[in-house]
Amino acid sequence: MKAYIHQVQYYETDRMGIVHHSNYVRWMEEARMDFFRQIGCGYEKLEAEGIISPVTSVECKYKVTTTFAEEIHIDVQVAEFKGVKLKLKYTMLRDGGIVCEGYSEHCFLDKEGRIISLKKSSPAVYEILAGQVK
Repeated sequence: MKAYIHQVQYYETDRMGIVHHSNYVRWMEEARMDFFRQIGCGYEKLEAEGIISPVTSVECKYKVTTTFAEEIHIDVQVAEFKGVKLKLKYTMLRDGGIVCEGYSEHCFLDKEGRIISLKKSSPAVYEILAGQVK
């Protein structure tokens, strides 16, 4: 699995030249979309099957600051998956050192907004995600 690479943009920094903390959550979403594409079940595919996956929880632990033009490598791993709930772990690195660690949790809903089990609703996607658990 290739890490997602984010180039820090000037607009993501604050007056001190440091990336504003809220941007790390956006980067997690970018990396999540890339991760799903890499494993062969991009969000476009899920939505075409009538499945959406909202965020139910997010957590970030900031280790060191980042600044404009730095290249941040984001590794995504499936931390937990039970078919109904998915927890992803994000490790953000610069020059091999950790700058931020985070988690996001998601559920799966049908078009009417009801919680579903992927094992029943989309067995192929369930198998792909279950195979990613570390």
